[in-house]
Amino acid sequence: MRTSPAHVAPEEAAKRRRRTTRFALASAVAVTLGGSGIYIANANAAETVVPGRVQAEAFAAQSGAQTEGTGDADGGKNVGWLAAGDWLRFDNVAITSKDLTARVASDNSAGGSIELHLGSQTGALLATIPVTRTGGWQKWATVKATGASVPTGGQTVFAVMKSAQQNDFVNLNWFTFGAAGTPSAPASSSTPAPVPTTAAPTPTGGTPSGDGWVTMDKAKWEAQLAAFTKMTPKAVPAGNVRVPEFNASCTVSHSKPDDPIVFPGLAGASHMHTFMGNDSTDANTTTMTLLENAGSSCKPGEDRSAYWIPELTENGKKVDPHGVTVYYGSRLKDPAKTVPFPQGFRMIVGDAKKQIDTPKGAPGQFWCAGAGGETGRSTDGNWPVCAKTAELTFQLTFPDCWDGVHLDSPDHKSHIGGTGPDGTCASGKFPVAIPSLSFVIGYPTSGSPAGFKLASGNASSMHGDAFFAWDDEALGSRVKNCIVQKAKCDSFGNF
Repeated sequence: MRTSPAHVAPEEAAKRRRRTTRFALASAVAVTLGGSGIYIANANAAETVVPGRVQAEAFAAQSGAQTEGTGDADGGKNVGWLAAGDWLRFDNVAITSKDLTARVASDNSAGGSIELHLGSQTGALLATIPVTRTGGWQKWATVKATGASVPTGGQTVFAVMKSAQQNDFVNLNWFTFGAAGTPSAPASSSTPAPVPTTAAPTPTGGTPSGDGWVTMDKAKWEAQLAAFTKMTPKAVPAGNVRVPEFNASCTVSHSKPDDPIVFPGLAGASHMHTFMGNDSTDANTTTMTLLENAGSSCKPGEDRSAYWIPELTENGKKVDPHGVTVYYGSRLKDPAKTVPFPQGFRMIVGDAKKQIDTPKGAPGQFWCAGAGGETGRSTDGNWPVCAKTAELTFQLTFPDCWDGVHLDSPDHKSHIGGTGPDGTCASGKFPVAIPSLSFVIGYPTSGSPAGFKLASGNASSMHGDAFFAWDDEALGSRVKNCIVQKAKCDSFGNF
């Protein structure tokens, strides 16, 4: 059993609460995947299996939840640390009557409710399950609700937590969706976890291995590299700033709770993201869908890549960046051997799970750009307050060395890395030099003592994703002219 954050002061609860996103797969071994925000985890097979019962820990995806051993009579595990806005997703649920039940425990007097939605977090409301204090976090009660309908066939059901306050307010052990329903078996080495109703798309230009590694199509890469090698660089004019750099100038395209790198094929499985670049980007995005869609919020038009970051809110209202400059550069001592990104390359920088305080002077800071700069800090100390002539800004910088084999890796980081001991890629674990990507993000706000909130949580959880789909000639010529020659270029590849 555990001491819940609901037993302590709100500010202490916020520090202790871990808000992560997990994806349950059949596996005998629990594996934590770096900065991706995903966990691959076992569910516990020790609980009593009852026909018609859906165990709470048999979720297909979730946000904000943790599992723990339960004190309920069924044994096994329950899902806990649930607060307003958290959710669980269950796939292929058989709803056989309007008589629904949930097994809950709560030691929070504020209470709340569990809304059951069909298809998405905001889909048709099936039922609302009330939650009141049961007398302890392992004092269990069965609560009944009446469904609005009895839809036929396997359903995707989202259990969305609702409460007037932010502390954890409920633990869940199981649901029933009618006495004759089909049980949703927990994941174990012998019983597979629920599978998504929508299969994850296969990325074009690479071969998924089944363990998260995506191996590059060698023939396609060799053809792209051969064309790049044959390019003759333009002469750098006198007076050019000798900095290896070009950029894409971007604005916000759209927002969605999707992440085609972390949760491919799983619409609504992520926290809210702000997307720049290709305007078709969603959970089902592949290399081919990016290349086939010409619409983009970035210039130049030859860049059909997708870039995204967690959504920022201020006083509960979304704050979109007024602009994001995506820089392509190099931090190597000598960038002359830099090559373009292969088609379909993807990567993440930052850690959506990192929920720590970021006082002034800590690494990875939001900062104030403009006259007057930072004038103070938010009440919690984690955000700058800018002068009225300045604005909130953040810069994300990706590594510029690659293993030369994989388009992606299980944590979306392990195929890229830093330089070797001599300041080059060739002497390290990642021998191929690629452009160093950097997002410079400007928000049209100066902030206030109330601070901000990211969809992923604290300021420390800031992260960025990139899924590349450039026209080969356009990207290759920019790398050859600007990075290899160490010459500053603009968004259109001009000196």
